[in-house]
Amino acid sequence: MIPETPVPTAQTRCPWCLSHPLYIRYHDTEWGVPQHDDRRLFEMLILEGAQAGLSWLTILKRREEYEKAYFHWDIERIARFDDTDRKRLLLDSGIIRNRSKVEASIRNAQCFLNVCEEFGSFDTYLWRFTENRVLCASPRFQRVQDLPCVSAESQRLSKDLQQRGFRFVGPTILYSYLQACGLVDDHLQDCFKSNG
Repeated sequence: MIPETPVPTAQTRCPWCLSHPLYIRYHDTEWGVPQHDDRRLFEMLILEGAQAGLSWLTILKRREEYEKAYFHWDIERIARFDDTDRKRLLLDSGIIRNRSKVEASIRNAQCFLNVCEEFGSFDTYLWRFTENRVLCASPRFQRVQDLPCVSAESQRLSKDLQQRGFRFVGPTILYSYLQACGLVDDHLQDCFKSNG
C-alpha cells in the first residue's frame, strides 16, 4: 500500500506522474527509493507482471484489492494456493483477472521462495545485479522520452529469473521493476527527487 504522506505542492516532478494523485504519491514516496524488504520486492514483482499491456495507473488503482486478494503478500501462503484460490482470484473484480497472470503470481511465489532459500533473501539475490548500488544516469536524463525501456541489468535479471522458472519477467517489465524498487533511479534532472 502506498504510504499516506502529504503530497508536496509547488514541486517540479517527472512529468509522467502528473495526471493523477495516485501517480504523484507513488512518484514522491516509492519510485526510485531503494527497497530491501522481501515482501515489498515480491509485491512489486507481481504488480509489474500484472501491469503488462496495461497502464501503471490501472494497477495503482487496484493495489489495495491486490493486497487483500493476496493476503498482504504472504509469500508462503501464496506459494500454496490451490485451485480454489485460483478460482477466487479469477472471480475477483478488484484485480486483473487474467488467467496467465494469476498462474504466474502463484508460480512466482514458489520460485521466489526457492531464491530466498538459496541466497538467504531475495534482496541479496536481486541487488547483486547492480553490484549493490543504485544505478543512476550521469548526467540525469532531461526528458521522459530519453529514459530507456531495458538495460543490461534488466536483461541479465530476466534471463536468470526465467531460468529459475519465473513468468512475466521480460527485460522491459524488469526494467520497470528495477525503477520501482530503487535499484535504478531515473528521476529526471529537474525533478525535486533528483540529487542533481
